[in-house]
Amino acid sequence: MLSSSDLSATDGGPLLLAPEWLMRPEGAQRGWAAAVHGGRFTHVGPREAVQAAHPGRAFVELPQQLLMPGLIDTHTHLTQAFGKSLAFGEPSEIFKRIWVPMEGVLDTHAAYLSARLAAWESLRGGFTTVVDAGTRSEEGLAGVAQAARDTGIRCVLGLICNDAGNTDGEAGARRILDRAAGFLAAFEHDPLVHPSLAISIPEAASDRMLHDVAALTREASRRFQTHVNEHLAAVERSLVARGLRPIELLHAVGALNESALLAHATLLTHREFGLLRDSGAAVAYNPVASAWKGNAVLDAGMLQLLGVPFGLGTDGTRADGLRLLDAAETAQRLTHGLANGDSSCGGGWTWLDHGTHRGAEAAGLGRLTGRIEPGFAADFLLLDLDGPEFLPSWDLSWELVRFGNRDQIQAVFVNGALRLWQGWPVDWDARALMREVAEVARRDVARAPLQRVHATADAHRAMST
Repeated sequence: MLSSSDLSATDGGPLLLAPEWLMRPEGAQRGWAAAVHGGRFTHVGPREAVQAAHPGRAFVELPQQLLMPGLIDTHTHLTQAFGKSLAFGEPSEIFKRIWVPMEGVLDTHAAYLSARLAAWESLRGGFTTVVDAGTRSEEGLAGVAQAARDTGIRCVLGLICNDAGNTDGEAGARRILDRAAGFLAAFEHDPLVHPSLAISIPEAASDRMLHDVAALTREASRRFQTHVNEHLAAVERSLVARGLRPIELLHAVGALNESALLAHATLLTHREFGLLRDSGAAVAYNPVASAWKGNAVLDAGMLQLLGVPFGLGTDGTRADGLRLLDAAETAQRLTHGLANGDSSCGGGWTWLDHGTHRGAEAAGLGRLTGRIEPGFAADFLLLDLDGPEFLPSWDLSWELVRFGNRDQIQAVFVNGALRLWQGWPVDWDARALMREVAEVARRDVARAPLQRVHATADAHRAMST
């Protein structure tokens, strides 16, 4: 029986993996193998070819296992893990009443604990890369970066550059931009933490700041993150304040370029679809967030038709990558496919692609991760398909989208290192983390000025009877 100790090359040589199936962009291949060395895939191809490149070296045999790229979460909030179900059943724009107050009380260590818990959950859910939109904790950014490293997840980490509250004019703006440039430089060569700049929502920044932050990220080939067109209230505020919808505003100030990664974009006019198509900007499609608190579902099929890069994001809802694939397809089917008789809605491959290599491209990491190919980072999953859900198997891509579940994930590798075995870290004490999180979360949630519209489920039930 396979164990975690089988998945390491103790002699410093390459790790040769021979799974039953190996997932490539064109589909699952049988009889293929992969060699991992120095954190990268060094050889990928038919087993005979990989063996010929490593004569005399033994394979790790992986019958009934699928080796697939790690999933990419193109939009999340790692320092919101303490809140989780506090936002359930709440109306839109919960960031104002739940997340801003809660993140505002986190010190560096609390932000670290929240981010480490969220990162572990993400790995358990099959995500090897997460894109964090930036913490609102004034002290927490360093803690988030350290949590990513200590947990072993790949993280595109946003530094928030809002200047709506700037009262120091040019000097204040310069401080924000200098800090942003320093942040990009500080993480330029980090193997796991990839720097990004963020504006929470366009209305949180001046036109000049939007332009300059997007220009900085474009010059550095990094991502500029912002939330756009998520809720009716935000679109209407932008129209009242600027005379333009959020995406139109980004375009008008020169901030809609190929460095942009736009979260949600659920409310799009035909013109905005065109602006996205022409700009090179990428989008994070968050279907679970739409179901739980949104006003609409993004027509991701239209983005695909127009060639707009997009990935799948959790928005911090639940860190389960295989359920996210299912939610992405289901949301498209219910909101767009039913009305026009489209029973496929892109097919299973669409959601699998945008959860892996297409998602990596949207995250700005398309040349680094998301594929099992020579030279790419060895960020991958081993899934156990020896179960009733995949018997008989006729269409593995569709089956992963509709039948795959987190408990099938045997192993999670990031940068060539085994991070989790059957959901648990192999080199740090997760139980100790859970105990500390429980204590600190109770403290910080109790002192945060949260405003909830609804009571907890049990209290709500009692009020309704």
